[in-house]
Amino acid sequence: MGSDIGSLLKKKNSHIEDLHNKKVAFDAHNVLYQFLSIIRQRDGTPLKDSNGLITSHLSGIFYRFLYIMEEGIKPIFVFDGNPPELKRETLDRRKERRQKAQHKWDEAVEKGLEEEAFKYSQASVKLDDYIIESSKELLNCLGIPFVEAPGEGEAQAAHMVINGDVDFTASQDYDALLFGSPLVIRNLTITGKRKLPGKNTYVDVQPEIIDLELSLSELEITYYQLIDVALCVGTDYNQGLYNIGPKKAVTLIKKYSTIENLLKSMEYDDQNIGQVKKLFLHPLVTDKYKISWENPNKDKLINLLCKKHNFSEERVSKAYDKLIQKTNPIQRTLDQF
Repeated sequence: MGSDIGSLLKKKNSHIEDLHNKKVAFDAHNVLYQFLSIIRQRDGTPLKDSNGLITSHLSGIFYRFLYIMEEGIKPIFVFDGNPPELKRETLDRRKERRQKAQHKWDEAVEKGLEEEAFKYSQASVKLDDYIIESSKELLNCLGIPFVEAPGEGEAQAAHMVINGDVDFTASQDYDALLFGSPLVIRNLTITGKRKLPGKNTYVDVQPEIIDLELSLSELEITYYQLIDVALCVGTDYNQGLYNIGPKKAVTLIKKYSTIENLLKSMEYDDQNIGQVKKLFLHPLVTDKYKISWENPNKDKLINLLCKKHNFSEERVSKAYDKLIQKTNPIQRTLDQF
């Protein structure tokens, strides 16, 4: 997902404690895909309640974001609106890949091949109305604000950072930088020990911050040229140029200044390039959003997670009490009273 420009960018390792009191806009769909991919049983089956409804995403939001809030971070979720028409081909390819993965997952489960089943189950993840709406319901219970983007969530999150309303965009992808976000943070929702795909090896994952201006300075290119580099490599809105990786793209854009000049030298005509550049430079965003945090509501959490989706009431209560004790001891006293 997004453009494969990560190897070009200057990343700075950080710690979650360093982000105390920072406002962070999370790409909601990105987060939900992560939780739905990672939080699964050994054969790839997602967590479900007694009615067969998936709860992996609810578990991820509840436990991970309680921890994030315990550290004093102020999260905001930004949900995608309607995708640009330029993304249609990418979305169709993803749908086809999910369908193939679903078929291979079913076969692996039938043969008892757990490792293969888990891998293909991750590739079959999709978001539907239930996943989105139940996530929003849980966010309301947690007092976490969310914003409905008119277009791409990462574009809206970047816009909010540019406006100074939040400090960071949080996403595993790099599109937020192409949308102009000055600061992007990765790995906030997946820190800890993680297994490398296809290998029996685990690595430590910690937050990393990407400063757009610092990365541009290191590469000795402009923001506009970074977009051109991404267009050479390929984005969700264009396929990129044949056999051109990130480093080669930087070299070519430095040589020709713009992708238009590069394409002209190649006698290659791409009618979509101008439209894709416009999408990054002038994305569909809104200033009609309100950001405010509320105290989590214990009764609503118990009702949603425990009574409706069969979470352990003891575990939910303990997690809630831990958050309140750490962040709002006055509220803890009122709850006990």
